[in-house]
Amino acid sequence: MSANPRATVAFQSVLFGESDGRSAARSSEPDYFVDLNLDQVLSRMASGREEYDLAPFFYTPLHDASVVHYRHGVLRDLERPEVLNAVRGFAAEMRVMRAHLEESGKLHYELQRQSWFVEAVEIYHEAVSALAGDLGEAELVSEGMNGFREYLADYVTRASFTSLVEETRALKRALGSIRYSLLIRGGRVTVTEYADDADYSVELLETFGRFRQGAVNSYRVRMLEYVEMSHVEARILDGVAELHPEPFARRADYCLRHRDYLDATVARFDREVQFYVAYLELIGPLRDAGLRFCYPHVSAGLEGVRAADTFDLALAGKLVSDRHEVVRNDFHLDGPERMFVISGPNNGGKTTFARTFGQLHHLAALGLPVPGSEARLSLPDQIYTHFEREENIETLRGKFDEELVRVHSILERATSRSVLVMNESFSSTTLNDALFVGTEVMRRILELGCLGVYVTFVDELASLSEATVSMVAQIVRANPAERTFTIVRQPADGLAYAWAIAEKYGLTYARVTKRVGP
Repeated sequence: MSANPRATVAFQSVLFGESDGRSAARSSEPDYFVDLNLDQVLSRMASGREEYDLAPFFYTPLHDASVVHYRHGVLRDLERPEVLNAVRGFAAEMRVMRAHLEESGKLHYELQRQSWFVEAVEIYHEAVSALAGDLGEAELVSEGMNGFREYLADYVTRASFTSLVEETRALKRALGSIRYSLLIRGGRVTVTEYADDADYSVELLETFGRFRQGAVNSYRVRMLEYVEMSHVEARILDGVAELHPEPFARRADYCLRHRDYLDATVARFDREVQFYVAYLELIGPLRDAGLRFCYPHVSAGLEGVRAADTFDLALAGKLVSDRHEVVRNDFHLDGPERMFVISGPNNGGKTTFARTFGQLHHLAALGLPVPGSEARLSLPDQIYTHFEREENIETLRGKFDEELVRVHSILERATSRSVLVMNESFSSTTLNDALFVGTEVMRRILELGCLGVYVTFVDELASLSEATVSMVAQIVRANPAERTFTIVRQPADGLAYAWAIAEKYGLTYARVTKRVGP
């Protein structure tokens, strides 16, 4: 009786661990993405990595804190330079391998296609072996990276892998040892067996070298290098294959037998690890500029939320690129507190703060470091946003009616575990209507127990209950027209609507003095 084959090391995913999260990955952008500028974050993060299709990972927040912690561990390992460099080197070689496979599929001549395929396999097993060696020497602490290292160490010692490596090398040695001669006479090229003919190039150089007098112009013509063989090259290769049929037949058989050489777990790691690498490269310049990122404490329950020195990730990327300062803010909700009510002058950073709150919860639910020096955040079952929209004439409803329909839809679906970001809702109507509707909506939100932000010019909403917390956008006291873009926890000062009206009708101090003159 034959011995049982050894058990292979099991490993599922560097993103989802042993969970079945891969099957639940979203293929479409969540409704709140554009409102929170997360589409801009994804665009910058995935630029140049289109082949990995990272969007579904970025679209899919996690609801299990243990998987979030699993990702934190992987990221901490990848923040070690030796680990990140090993993964980057592996990714670069895998890209070359895929390029060879793609080229192999496009080439016209079969023998050339086979050659590119063999090269792809060789690049693959060298890349995998190098990564196994690098990870074997690295200090890893995460379950994810340790699990993949163990899998890889087992994989490169399996008979299926080692035999493929040896077969590839033997095949290349056999083909590389082929020698042949070309007889060119007029327009006719004949391929013959190599007869150990003398190489006269050395004698020619010695004979004519004595006549050289200083530097001379070079009349060499650099031939263009095309991947596709010409018909002459193809006929020569066919002739060589006819003279040496055995190694070419072996290669044809090799290509058929090893069509599925790429290990599924290795391929999955190659794609999934790019989600981490792309994010680390996205936030790298921001860290270099002095901005801080942290691994947030996350929970599915409502244990209070807080963040220090936080900022809008999408906006920060633009500001740092333009060498502008990034304003950071703090916030916290404790005990019964659930909703921030943000008021203050227009263009004072209220919308940016609201976006930041939503962004943090989405990024935390992806298991990624979030902007800030520290953070405690909830894992929401869903994020909902209500930002101002242009009036849609196709619905035959006015702007205010359209807002009511959208808010009603949100409140029907939201739960106590949802995060809700409402920005300048009902600003298209009168103050009395905005106060009445806003109050009713806020009471419903508080009944649900959602976490969130409500940006409004209606200051009364800030004091509806102990669950609401007033925060106010700050101005430079010496110059009320100048904004600081900081949002602080303080009672609403009653000036928000006055500012809104003044700006709407051109009655701000700056605009009045400009018209009146000195």
